[in-house]
Order: sequence, then C-alpha cells, then structure tokens
Amino acid sequence: MNSVTAAIMGQLSRLPFADAGTAELPMGRLLRLSLFQVTVGMAATLMIGTLNRVMIVELGVPSWIVALMLAIPLLSAPLRTVIGFRSDSHRSVLGWRRAPFIWFGTLSQFGGFAIMPFALVLLSGDTTAPMWVGQAAAALAFLLVGGGLHTVQTVGLALATDLAPEHARPKVVALLCAAMLLGMAVSAFVFGLALRNFSEIRLIQVIQGAAMVTLALNVIALWKQEPRYALPQTAAARVGFFEAWTLFANEARARRRLVAIALGTAGFSMQDILLEPYGGKILHLPVGATTALTAMLAVGGGVGLILAARRLNRGADPHRIAGLGALVGVIAFAFVMFAAPMESGGAFGVGVALIGFGGGLFAHGGLTASMAFARPEARGLALGAWGAAQATAAGLAIAASGFINDTVGALASSGALGEALADPVTGYVAVYGIEIFLLLASIVAIGPLSRRTVTATQEDCLRGSPSLGF
Repeated sequence: MNSVTAAIMGQLSRLPFADAGTAELPMGRLLRLSLFQVTVGMAATLMIGTLNRVMIVELGVPSWIVALMLAIPLLSAPLRTVIGFRSDSHRSVLGWRRAPFIWFGTLSQFGGFAIMPFALVLLSGDTTAPMWVGQAAAALAFLLVGGGLHTVQTVGLALATDLAPEHARPKVVALLCAAMLLGMAVSAFVFGLALRNFSEIRLIQVIQGAAMVTLALNVIALWKQEPRYALPQTAAARVGFFEAWTLFANEARARRRLVAIALGTAGFSMQDILLEPYGGKILHLPVGATTALTAMLAVGGGVGLILAARRLNRGADPHRIAGLGALVGVIAFAFVMFAAPMESGGAFGVGVALIGFGGGLFAHGGLTASMAFARPEARGLALGAWGAAQATAAGLAIAASGFINDTVGALASSGALGEALADPVTGYVAVYGIEIFLLLASIVAIGPLSRRTVTATQEDCLRGSPSLGF
C-alpha cells in the first residue's frame, strides 16, 4: 500500500501546479483558497449544464426563454471591472480590502440558489399564478447567482494574485483553473446521479443543497486568508475609476487583448445551452449521458490546462497558447457538426472533449497574459476587465445562440430554407458554424499580440517575469 501511495504522490508531483505553494502562500493555504473556484465551477455546471437540459426537456420551457434566463447574469458582468477596481482601494472597518466583496458575493449566490428551484417550477407553468410571476422570480434568481459568482471569482483571483509571489503566479493560475474544472466534473456527476429519477422535489433538494455547499466552501476558502491592515491613502487609491480605466486600456495593447478574449469566449460559449439538447434531441442520448458531457468538457479542459501550464513554465507565450486553443476549438466544432449526419455518438464525444481542451488552453493563456500585464495597484481592475470581457461575451453568445437556434430551426422545418435543410439539426449547425467564425476572428486578433517584440511599456510591465516568455 505504501508503494502504491508513493507512486500516486510521485505522479501528482509531476503536475505543473504541484509546486505552486511558496513560503508566502503555502500549498495547504492555497488549496483552501482554491475552494472558491470549486463553487464557481459548480454554479456554472448547474446553470449551464444541468438546468438548461431540465428546463428545456423535463419542464418544457422554450429554449429562447432558457437562453434569456442564462444570459441574465450578463447584466452584472460589466460590473466586474468596477468591482475589481473597488477591491483594489477599498478600506473596510476591519482592515480588509478583498474579503468583504467575496463574502457579499457568496451571500448573493446563496440567496439566488435558495429561490431558484421554486422559480423554475413556476416558470414551467405548474402554477395558478400569472406567468410573469415565474419569469420575474427566475430572472431574480439567475441575476443573484450570476452577480455573486462574478464578484466572488473576480475578487478571489485578485486576492490570489496579491498573496502569491510573482514567479509562482502561472502555477497558481493553473491550480485555480484546475479547481474550477474539478468543481465542474464532480458536480456534473453528482447532479446527474441525483436527477436521474427526475421530480420537482428532487430538483428543489439538489439546488438548495448547492446553496449550502457554496456557502460552506466559500467561508472555508476565505477564512484567515487576507491579512488585516490599514491601506495607505496612496495616489492610486485616490484615482477615480474612469481615470484608472483609461490608464489600463491604453497600456500594453490591452484593448486588442480584451477583444481577442471576448471573441474567443463567445466562440466557445454559444454551445453552452445547446450541447445537451443537441445530444438529447438529435442524437437521442439519455439524460445521464448528456449530463456527462459537462464532465467530458471538464476533463478535456483539465488536459488543456496541464499542457498550457507546462508550456508556460518552459517560457511559452501565453498569447500563442490562447491562439492554439482557439484553433483546437475550430476542429472541435467540426466534429460536433458532423456527428449528426454520421449518427455518431463517438464523434460527438470527441468534439465535446476537444471543446474542453481548446477552452482550457484559451482560458489559461488569456488569464495568464492579463495577470502578467497587471500593475500591482490595479490587479483587481485588470482581472475585472478580463472577467467582464469574458462574461459579457459569454452572456451575449448564450442569449444569441437560443434565438438563432429557434429561428433557423423554425425556418428550416417550415421549408423556407429548402428541402435539403428541412431538419431540426439545421438550427444547431448554424450556431456551430458561427462559433467557428468567431474563433477564427479571435485568432486574427491574437496574432499581433504573440509577436516577440514588445514596447517599452510592455517591458516595464513584464520586468521580473521572464518565465512567461514574451
């Protein structure tokens, strides 16, 4: 047994983030901090993976309403930049900057999950109340969960950046991303198992259980992480948001990076509410199999994450890593598109795994580049801008995907697009084709950023980070 344990530990020690712990941020403390990413992954799986299938198939909610509900967190996504900026300069009575934001974000998530299952039951029409009651309740629930999720992730990443020394941040990013993927994989398995025999009572139990787990894990993650201190009233603290944003946006080609991140995120996100219905309606897969798709995405993302971390530790350019991820995404959606005419669940599974793999490469490269260019006094702002670009693009993409799928599908079924396209799969294929176009556009935007030559401003930002290989 000891030899088996030693072998397992030896394999784990080879992971790119196994030595992410440092004297300033020991491994045990870092693992505890990473629990906030576990709750983020769990919330994403529940809303985008499990609930969209349940609402469309089991509760009979139209897909355009589902897409709209899942896109509602978009309303709070642009505020990630403001939240990150405020957490840079906030001074609470207890001497914390980041902790109050994480705490109130957690409470927002808890409140949203607490009312969500009842709102979904009303939204399905199983009530004598007017339909707008269910719609308003569901909108409030998704808004609370989305706003809390954005706040927790933005400020949690900023806190991790504060605590980790500069040379260890790429490994810390890898570990935090791995924690989110772990939360997605485990929660997808648990949710799929719990909802195998679906009932409204079971749905209520699952979602409210997620609320309790979110509260518990985030409290554990936050406990005694941020030191209490009096923040000095520096010039950076006195700068207004618009001044700080102008300074950030004009340095290190940040605008192009944000455009590339937004395009790539939109390209990977339009499928979020369509993969499970596509597998269920077009390929006739059961609920358990379609819920397992989220786990496949997480596994693929984990492999992409490990590869990205290894390349970055050897001096690779994070922009090139992100571009490679977008290219893999193009190939992945080609597999997904051809799975229907081939009637191949295997091709569909390969495509889903490649979506996760490409998404892992793209997300790690984009986040690492954003962290590398962040000034110490504006880390929250930089990570908030990254999160806002990513979340806004994802929200718009999700909302558009439901509308495009329903509209194109209805036109195809009516024969308006010709006899050859008179099939329900046409709407899904239209969305996947648009995703390929967006990923190609992201590659075009990333291209100039991956050049080895940097300006003087970039060199100043990157001094002390030779391991990133710009």
